[in-house]
Amino acid sequence: MRSVRRYFPLVGVLALGYVLGAGHVLSIGQVGAQVDTAAAEAEELPEEAIEQLDAVNSALRTAVDTLKQEGRYTSATKGVNSFAVVVGGIDAVKDLEAGRGVDPVTFAALYAGLADGSVIDVDDVDTNDQGHVTYKNKVVRMYSVNRLKEYFQKRRRYAGELDE
Repeated sequence: MRSVRRYFPLVGVLALGYVLGAGHVLSIGQVGAQVDTAAAEAEELPEEAIEQLDAVNSALRTAVDTLKQEGRYTSATKGVNSFAVVVGGIDAVKDLEAGRGVDPVTFAALYAGLADGSVIDVDDVDTNDQGHVTYKNKVVRMYSVNRLKEYFQKRRRYAGELDE
């Protein structure tokens, strides 16, 4: 009888834990990220910054036109692909079709649903059961690390950040 009494506190703690767990008494509610739209809207940029961004975007569009004339720029997504511009041009459609990876801006734009329907069939862009972006039922991946390093090296060279 003495050995049975020794186990009563243990059984009591286990039973209490089971009851509290089954009833979700001490559980923490599910937490999710929320966008504070009011704060985001209230955070307006200074007029000078807006003017500078306008100048940058204008310069990017001019560079896109030049790269397109040279056959060095083809975007698969809406808007200017700034990464493709600053590295001297990328054929994102060719990369997408080849299935060997795409640049970071193309990847993000496809993920955000910004495929350019005038260049690729937007019905070919989807997500699979795991949430991965797919193109023609193949998972879209970003460039390999080595290829990204090559492009970032080009970007630094074109920006004059490297001593040649």
